[in-house]
Amino acid sequence: MKLIETVEMMNSADYKERFRAEYFQLKIRIEGLDAMLKKYKEGTLSFTPSCSYDLLNNQLIAMETYRNYLTERAEIENICLIMK
Repeated sequence: MKLIETVEMMNSADYKERFRAEYFQLKIRIEGLDAMLKKYKEGTLSFTPSCSYDLLNNQLIAMETYRNYLTERAEIENICLIMK
């Protein structure tokens, strides 16, 4: 899934669809940052980051924590987080 594919969900009148979009967007961003950090650590990035590895890694940790809260909330509110 790509971010563009979540636009319709974000504009939904149904809060569960907007919630799902938020979750999927976060998941996409986590995957992207995680992949970047692996390359950062290996020294194979195609650019020189302005931020330190530690700062970006802490951002990833915060994003993963946020995702865990969304996952827990989805379970409580019966929101399906599997792509349809």
